[in-house]
This record gives sequence, C-alpha cells and structure tokens, in this order.
Amino acid sequence: MPKVINSTELSGLAGQDLPPSEWLTISQERVSQFADATNDHQFIHIDEERAKATPFGGTIAHGFLSLSLVTWLTSEAMPVPEGTVMTINYGSDKVRYLTPVRVGKRIRALQKVLEVGEKQPGRWLVKTAVTIEIEGEETPALIAEILFMHFTG
Repeated sequence: MPKVINSTELSGLAGQDLPPSEWLTISQERVSQFADATNDHQFIHIDEERAKATPFGGTIAHGFLSLSLVTWLTSEAMPVPEGTVMTINYGSDKVRYLTPVRVGKRIRALQKVLEVGEKQPGRWLVKTAVTIEIEGEETPALIAEILFMHFTG
C-alpha cells in the first residue's frame, strides 16, 4: 500500500530519491504470456534453443515488457496525496533500453521525483526518473521519465 501524504508533502518530494522496489524475477512464462498478449513472437523471446545461439545466450524479455512493469514496480514507493481516488499512467518521456533482461534475471526499479505540480484542482502530475536495474549487472535495463496523474476527491 502506498504511503498517503498531504499535498504540501507531495510537492516537497521534487528532487528526492525514493526507496527501491522489491526484486522481480523475469520468468519465461511471463515473457511468453507477453508475447501472446502483444503478438510479438520473435524467437529471441520465446524459442530457448534458437536464442542460445545469439549473443544473449538465451531468451530475453521484450523491452516493452520491462517498461510495462514500471507502474507496478514503482507503485509501493511512490506516496500518493490524501484523498486519491485513482492514479493513472500519464505518459513516458525519454525511454531508452540499455541492456536486455535475460529470462531468469531479477529486476527492480529505482526512482527519483523530478517534478510535482497541481495541473488542475485535485489533479497532481508527478514526473519521475526511473531506472530498471538488473541484479548483478552494471548497465540498467532501461531508463525513462514516467508521468503519473493522481486524482483526488
């Protein structure tokens, strides 16, 4: 459950690093389900034998799978303003995929709050810099600026 804070505290988060998320293991089952959901069945994601012959040495997660997990990975650490009735994904800026996530690896999210603003009464836009780390690897899977809109009632 995200921590609930008042709007003054929310505004004060700009420039702060938030705690890292829990680690999440990327399984072949998850990658295969994503392939089915998106009709992206490129062999590098689903054919373990063929993927062994690539520079990655095995199957890798779709970049968009890693990006799609950002919302879940960041949700526990991102405080929400009191009275929040819903939070939506408002967009992404500057997304870059730096290292493929090999199946079986664990990932987690690091995030820094870049900006907080009340766009309209009761609508709070939060922009975060998110890094998806791969356990045991120097280069992250991806970096992105992610926008969330909190609606308060």
